[in-house]
Amino acid sequence: MSDETGRNGQDEQNQNPENGPERNGSERPDAADGRSGREPRPENGLRRELPAEVPAPAPGAGQTPGERPEEPVTGRQRLAEGLWPPRVTRAQLIVAVLLFGLGFGLAVQVASNSDSDSALRGARQEDLVRILDELDSRTQRLQDEKQGLEKQSQELQSSSDQAAEARKQTAEKERQLGILAGTVAAQGPGITMTIEDTKGTVQADMLLDAIQELRAAGAEAIEVNGVRVVANTYLTDSGDSVSVDGNKINAPYRFKVIGKPQDLEPALNIPGGVVQTLEKEQATVIVERSDKIVVDALRHVKRPDYARSSSQ
Repeated sequence: MSDETGRNGQDEQNQNPENGPERNGSERPDAADGRSGREPRPENGLRRELPAEVPAPAPGAGQTPGERPEEPVTGRQRLAEGLWPPRVTRAQLIVAVLLFGLGFGLAVQVASNSDSDSALRGARQEDLVRILDELDSRTQRLQDEKQGLEKQSQELQSSSDQAAEARKQTAEKERQLGILAGTVAAQGPGITMTIEDTKGTVQADMLLDAIQELRAAGAEAIEVNGVRVVANTYLTDSGDSVSVDGNKINAPYRFKVIGKPQDLEPALNIPGGVVQTLEKEQATVIVERSDKIVVDALRHVKRPDYARSSSQ
């Protein structure tokens, strides 16, 4: 049995050659210290390479007295902080109000449709026939009303067109009467007649004869030295000059006449007419045709004292 024990110890020593010398060396007494005994050795080389363990700090180390340690913030706490208190902007409030109104309207519409559908679904056949007849009658009344409105629209449009045409004719008549009354300017073809009176022999009656001859030939607008000639125009002698409606004018006398030139010029040059009469008085008369004569002298409208329109 001792032989087996010795063999087992030799086998273990052979299997761990590294431990053998170390144990042998550790079992030798320390000659320098004069001590004897065995020194504990690590079991393997990996244990020798690890650093020494650092002890964990004691709770509350590094904190001042009275200070509580900070607790970590969880995801639920961050979510709660983001949702409350709520941060509502003006745009979000408007959108919320619009969505609420839209939802309310849809709910009311759905409710009304459901009520009507349920009412019709539960109605009797006689009630359905009566409702259908009422709908047909209402449709016919609406059609009649539509036709009546269309007829009124046509009448109004026709009357509006007639009124517009009447206004147009009235405006045109007003312009024509304004030309004759001298209240508006006029332009058109005509003639110009210039009378040079170096001797001072031309008198008011001679100029009046010229105006009458031009009117008889179809003159529509006449102006003499910036004075508009109208139906009640009068001419008087004023010393060496002539007055037209109280406005004194001097030679040369310049007539601007609107009318048909082919009729106006021959009417002045007939034998014994205006031109020959003025030339006998040693005056010089020049008549010229023109495609555009502008008569822009105006007269102020005077309200009659006694005459009134018969339509009033």
